[in-house]
Amino acid sequence: MTVSVTTLEVGQSIGSTTVHVTRQDLVRYAGASGDFNPIHWNQSFAEGVGLPGVIAHGMFTMGAAVQLVTDWADDPAAVVDYQTRFTKPVVVEDTTAEPGEPGAVVEVSGVVGAIDTDASTARIDLTVTAAGQKVLVKAQAVVRLP
Repeated sequence: MTVSVTTLEVGQSIGSTTVHVTRQDLVRYAGASGDFNPIHWNQSFAEGVGLPGVIAHGMFTMGAAVQLVTDWADDPAAVVDYQTRFTKPVVVEDTTAEPGEPGAVVEVSGVVGAIDTDASTARIDLTVTAAGQKVLVKAQAVVRLP
């Protein structure tokens, strides 16, 4: 399905998704990103620096959230700008004893926040929560559409 800027309305939902996060996901992300900070994989280290436990990388959370937009637009290259503020860490519990169980659940929903028909863009406003708290605020992606 191709989305067109002319068929959108401000306030229109683009959908929602649930992202299940495991510590294994964090280790894989660390390998791909080169960010091996122990707060993302070592419980005692994370607690030793004042965190509630192992936390997901901010960029992991940000990337997981924008996936809703790229899926909706059906083109990752359609996202021409993406910004957010990090407000709370995503704490990822150790569930290695229970394979398949997520250590954290991130909920993402999006709505059309603004439309610029001259530029053929739409701003998508994302709501991103984990454990009942907003973990990203002012999460906005600008998408160029036909």
